[in-house]
Amino acid sequence: MNSSIAKRFTASWLFDLMLPVGAVLLALLIGAVLLWLLGENPLEAYWVMFSGAFGSVNGLASTAVTATPLLLVGLGICISFRGGVINIGAEGQLILGALGATATALALSSWPRWALLPLTLLAGAVAGGAWGGIAGVLKARLNVNEILSTVMLNAIAFQLMNFLLSGPMLDPAQVAAGTNIPQSDALPQQVWLARLIPRTLLHSGAILAVVLAVLVYLLLWRTTLGYRIRAVGLNPSAARYAGMNVPYFLSLSLILSGAFAGLAGAVEVAGVHHRIMEGISGGYGFSGIVAALFGKLHPLGAIPASFLFGGLLVGADKMQRVVQVPSSLIGVIDGLVVMFVVASDIFVRRRARRRVSIGSEGSKTLAAATLTPGKGDSVVTGS
Repeated sequence: MNSSIAKRFTASWLFDLMLPVGAVLLALLIGAVLLWLLGENPLEAYWVMFSGAFGSVNGLASTAVTATPLLLVGLGICISFRGGVINIGAEGQLILGALGATATALALSSWPRWALLPLTLLAGAVAGGAWGGIAGVLKARLNVNEILSTVMLNAIAFQLMNFLLSGPMLDPAQVAAGTNIPQSDALPQQVWLARLIPRTLLHSGAILAVVLAVLVYLLLWRTTLGYRIRAVGLNPSAARYAGMNVPYFLSLSLILSGAFAGLAGAVEVAGVHHRIMEGISGGYGFSGIVAALFGKLHPLGAIPASFLFGGLLVGADKMQRVVQVPSSLIGVIDGLVVMFVVASDIFVRRRARRRVSIGSEGSKTLAAATLTPGKGDSVVTGS
């Protein structure tokens, strides 16, 4: 009996684990059909994608660079989703983090590296956390739907960036040349993150992201604070009955989530671009959500998931340049991956709830059968 239950549990766990992988493969299969309809060889196109992301040192370095902001955003998503709030605003929080980091580095450009670099990264995290905290307070105090508020805050962040890069933060060299390309002045070299491999973009922010993934795991599963965040996410009513301050932990979840997205923005400007420019987010705020879901909302699972999705983005770019497929098709393939991974996560959650419901009903039925006397059973009554 116990062996049968264990086998069924293992099979169910493996099915849930492999479902996101199947979702990605299904998205790529549909993409192959679209490539074939356009007259391209799907095998050749996908080989270019795979080799471009994983087939060389430069490809692996580019994949790791792309995976770094995905992982940082994904860690924040793990915290917010585990805390019972859905943060769709990582894109805007990343932008605010990049703005905050850039403003700090430029304002304090005379400071030494040992002080300015950590302060720049901290400024990015604080800016992103404050932007996420707006939605958190609205959710906790006024019960405003966090999906709507974070999406609208994304739009505000985009417009704020466009405003600042068209005037207050515009590169003075662009003003002097009259070109007015929307980008800031270059950051001082003392805040540039160290290159790990010469002649590549791979920087020390990748190591920072992996270390933070381990720390987030310890936070969520090895501390009282993490236990309370997860308890509020699992059942706010039970957490409130146990004496937990539910509004506080809802706000805290979004603040921490925004802080990690803001840190991703700071790492991008300090490690890759060395300035903020239009399009700095690169869609990482949305792709990071998918990476977190693919990693089962587990900080350690987000590490390989982010590397995989980083490879998909790098490989798709290589495929577009080599095979000359339309950029819109690359967007369709990326969108299919996002849609199927999210759908698989919803399916797994509903399946888990159904198993819990069936198990609860089975327990009630077994208890009723045990307490109900059958034929031949005597019922002892008091005299």
